[in-house]
Amino acid sequence: MSALVADDRTLHQRISLDLEAQIRSGAWPPGHRIPFEYELTAQYGCARATVNKAVSSLVAAGLIERRRRAGSFVARPHLQSAVLQIPDIQAEVTRRGQAYSYDLLGRRPRRIHPADPDEAHLGVHGPVLELRCRHLAEGRPFAVEHRIISLAAAPEAAEADFAAAPPGTWLLQHVAWTEAEHRISAVNPDAATARLLKVRVSDACLSLRRWTWRVGQGITYVRQIFPGDAYDLVARFTPGAG
Repeated sequence: MSALVADDRTLHQRISLDLEAQIRSGAWPPGHRIPFEYELTAQYGCARATVNKAVSSLVAAGLIERRRRAGSFVARPHLQSAVLQIPDIQAEVTRRGQAYSYDLLGRRPRRIHPADPDEAHLGVHGPVLELRCRHLAEGRPFAVEHRIISLAAAPEAAEADFAAAPPGTWLLQHVAWTEAEHRISAVNPDAATARLLKVRVSDACLSLRRWTWRVGQGITYVRQIFPGDAYDLVARFTPGAG
């Protein structure tokens, strides 16, 4: 390998890592326009092709999106899923024409619990923010939520006012993600959850567990429990659809 090729590869990787660091830190939030390629070319004193290669790698990873004649922007969270979208509960309730309200039931920083399989599946180590809350529609309990947010992936969450903004809404607006996993099941609530949802422990509820990552870095794990009549899972598909 020639020294020129080696230097180009090293610089392309460094530019890519520099841009990714701005995104991961939250300095460049979703929707932020990154510098034009000619600006990065001048900044790094390199060929335009080297910058293009660095930006293209972040486009492929889902962190940056290109808009024709407008430039490149930090990607907004992608909401489409094969089974269901990542729901913004506040927006969903409002879209139904109902009044939304929200109770923050608990908040505490702590370390990850590696022995908990749900938390271990997120693949993070170190400090997290644990939140417990309840969502209401027209004053009726709509969902109970237990969530952890990795403070390595979203350090600004440590200072966010989750008494005013639901954590799911805040994350969708502030933290880009590239991969998500849902696990959905029917459950009977425990006594504490039943009291919060104002249902019986014998009533069927829907349990939604979700993990999100950004280029392999765990962001958040959440478990939401809905009364059985409060949420529908809808998917439209065709025969043989992949």
